[in-house]
Amino acid sequence: MALANPIELTRSLTPVQRRTFSAAFLGWTLDAFDFFLLTFIVSDVAKEFGVEKGTVLYGIFLTLCFRWVGAVLFGSLSDRYGRRGPLMASILLYSILEFATGFSTTIAMFLLLRALFGIAMGGEWGVGAALALESLPDRSRGFFSGVLQQGYATGYLLAAVTFYLVYPHFGWRAMFYVGAVPALLVLYIRLAIPESDAWREQKARNAETSGNMLAAFLKQPALFVIAILMMASFNFMSHGSQDLYPTFLRDQRHFDTATVSGLAIIANIGAIIGGTIFGALSQSWGRKRAIVTSSLIGIVVIPLWAFAPSAALLALGAFLIQFFVQGAWGVVPIHLNELSPGIVRGTFPGFAYQIGNLISAGSSNIENAFAKQSFPIGATGADFGKAMAIVMVIVFLAVAIVTAIGPERKGVDFASD
Repeated sequence: MALANPIELTRSLTPVQRRTFSAAFLGWTLDAFDFFLLTFIVSDVAKEFGVEKGTVLYGIFLTLCFRWVGAVLFGSLSDRYGRRGPLMASILLYSILEFATGFSTTIAMFLLLRALFGIAMGGEWGVGAALALESLPDRSRGFFSGVLQQGYATGYLLAAVTFYLVYPHFGWRAMFYVGAVPALLVLYIRLAIPESDAWREQKARNAETSGNMLAAFLKQPALFVIAILMMASFNFMSHGSQDLYPTFLRDQRHFDTATVSGLAIIANIGAIIGGTIFGALSQSWGRKRAIVTSSLIGIVVIPLWAFAPSAALLALGAFLIQFFVQGAWGVVPIHLNELSPGIVRGTFPGFAYQIGNLISAGSSNIENAFAKQSFPIGATGADFGKAMAIVMVIVFLAVAIVTAIGPERKGVDFASD
């Protein structure tokens, strides 16, 4: 393994580069935090509105379905007018909509707000990743890609901590009120983060075509297709291993709030470590090799993650499965940004990512239905562990295969691309 010294890489950044990266990382962390709050309280929301859990899971489905709209909207604005403004707008809007979700009075209102939340949060990842990675030197891209993507796992970890601290005392609605916190990040971006120099240079050279997705697609249609297929498999992998897992722990294994939170925290510590390590390894191994290796090893740990007999062994399985799921994901920000045509770098990564989310939006519903139909337990229960295990074998293989047949452009010059 050839791993760069993370302390040395961090010290090599200028103060502006550090602030820019920190803002992008926090934006993605808080984006994921707001998204994952719902996964811990599916049963509570269903009980509140008198519906099945599958109906509440449509809230996750709708969020994922509409994220591509935000990716195109905010991404196109960022390619035309700069990264900072659209990034701030995305963060502010998803914070407001998360807060409003806590005031839902009907299941219809709840689902509508989750759909609008999806549009708002869909713009953050692509724009934030472009802003952060465009500012970094080539030799540090892999490591910081891994760190950046683990904002996702960090957000999940924060959601687990919030579930432990807030839910027992204040109930499920308070979880969404806490979700308004990301709005404070907008002030930091406004005051401390400059516009991307790479975007300025790209805009100066390509003023007429900057942000033109149609022109970029017509020039490289195969690139768009393979990127979308890759991100669909990636999103099936992450959501298939995460969204239904708290429900599995609560409803099938009958663990209490503290245990569910603890397992989620341990899993996301594994995710953060794995994503950072494989992101760094991609700098020497190459992007594709790092992704394929992580996803194939992930298959081996599925039995421990889904079938372990004790909470301690489940914790080890949760740590390892997310180590390899997010190990592969840690390479994604830089891989997609390097593959992206320069004129649409603010749009293309987020577009591919969120169309992949659209394709995989029903992953939790699919797993839920698969478990109930194929592995029923009693009148109302189901073996979620078996369903999730089968799904995860399939999607790990899909990630490895689609990534292996796709292109790689490691080390491309963002400013002149």
